Amino acid sequence: FSFPLFQTQLLSDTSRWYGITPPISEDLPLETDLIQTRKLIECLRSCDIFEDYLEQQHRYVTLESLFKEWLKEMCVEMNVPEIVKDNVGGKVLPFGSYRLGAYSKGADIDILCVGPGFIERKEFFNSFYGKLKAQEVKNIQAVEEAFVPVIKLIYDGIEVDMVIAVVVRKSIPESLNLLDDKLLQDMDKCSIRSYRVTEEILHLVPNIHNFQLALRAIKLWAKRRNIYSNMLGFLGGISLAILVARICQLYPNAAASTLVIKFFKVYSMWEWSIPVRLRIVEDRHYNLPFWDPTLNNSDRCHIMPIITPAYPQQNTSFNVSPSTLAIITEEIARGHSIIQDIEQQRAGWSQLFEKANFFEKYQYVLTYLTVHGASL
Repeated sequence: FSFPLFQTQLLSDTSRWYGITPPISEDLPLETDLIQTRKLIECLRSCDIFEDYLEQQHRYVTLESLFKEWLKEMCVEMNVPEIVKDNVGGKVLPFGSYRLGAYSKGADIDILCVGPGFIERKEFFNSFYGKLKAQEVKNIQAVEEAFVPVIKLIYDGIEVDMVIAVVVRKSIPESLNLLDDKLLQDMDKCSIRSYRVTEEILHLVPNIHNFQLALRAIKLWAKRRNIYSNMLGFLGGISLAILVARICQLYPNAAASTLVIKFFKVYSMWEWSIPVRLRIVEDRHYNLPFWDPTLNNSDRCHIMPIITPAYPQQNTSFNVSPSTLAIITEEIARGHSIIQDIEQQRAGWSQLFEKANFFEKYQYVLTYLTVHGASL
């Protein structure tokens, strides 16, 4: 079949499948697929990327209790009615790799704190910052000038980034649905965007466990091959998560090892002018930046569009350039070749994760030396 046509053709009856098109195959795993998955897991374990979930959860629960405790303290300080203080609630929600279940040992944790409308953002970076500083944390800093203002700290040896979103309401119950697009009209959009994308990804894959395992493998591959960096024009964690999630939609019953195999097969053939997307996102017209190459000239320049599944949709790979795209596609082709050898039992999974030697690959290297003005 014509793969680009298969990807772009939108069918009316989508109730039977995940994503914007029907699956390529709904075959159940064979015994050989399960054996390959066990071999993949063994290889990932040998790379020491798994961390004890309870250790990570301990850090998250402690920070959650601190934030909710702080909200009540702020209620007392502001002399709000007792009933408001008792029901102020608050939400502390992980997002990014930790929430997706694809975090590696020592990886940082991204946390969204959600507070009521009477809490001023500046208090988060002053009062709550002070409360955190009194705990056993290290290297804490408030970065208010960032595009997404954040408190950075190291807690129990792990880097933590905490952002806040304020909702215009008196209390934040646990039942508050932050995926409701209408909430964006009355709250900070930048702080909550990554959380909403993370949750939508998890809602749009048929088997979360298989998705998580496949994503761990693909992230390790990208890191080992030096193409894991959104800032440097390669692929970040969310881009890889969307790419893997789309493969999960196309092969909903596949084992994790099969998903990794199909990842390289599908994307080695992909026409990158065609966006990778998990669902059709409607523009709510809330005056928010919305990726749409039919309307926005700048969006037409994106050469590897990987689109977020939450409103307002964005291209996660906008930094990809012609040169970095060439490197990415070269690495995908290399991965596909190795995957074919793995299927024929001519290679093991460890070959897929071999580290790239930067200085062997490139004959000429430029070195930039930057000196801070204060040290001159």
